[in-house]
Amino acid sequence: MSGHNHMKLSFASRSENEAFARISVAAFVTQLDPTMEQLDEIKTVVSEAVTNAIIHGYNGSTHGIVTVEAEIDGDMVSISISDQGGGIEDLELARQPLYTSRPELERSGMGFTIMENFMDEFDAVSTPEGGTTLRMKKRIESKKAMFN
Repeated sequence: MSGHNHMKLSFASRSENEAFARISVAAFVTQLDPTMEQLDEIKTVVSEAVTNAIIHGYNGSTHGIVTVEAEIDGDMVSISISDQGGGIEDLELARQPLYTSRPELERSGMGFTIMENFMDEFDAVSTPEGGTTLRMKKRIESKKAMFN
């Protein structure tokens, strides 16, 4: 197996597609033989990021497109999740624990905090009315990853 692989998915901004994205990325990452904890963390961050794109980026509209990309390079998994929705006006505020722009939906405001804690690297880029891209990386230390 080569040490480099890539996948890309684009799908409608519908809440039922969150599970599709989460499972697809998890299946892709299994080629590195991650621990269950690592796999659960990856599934959680994908779920959080896709849900944020749908709820916050597209304001619940099903007419947007969410794009998920994952790349494996040796033992490093890179994940990028993007939308072309409303963007985030104040990224620093949005990254604060318990902050939510949609309290009426009973959102916890912990999405960015969870993503930052579960991944080795986390970066968010957003432009108001131009969309948001979240980029994350996680090292998978496994036997398979060591031999790539």
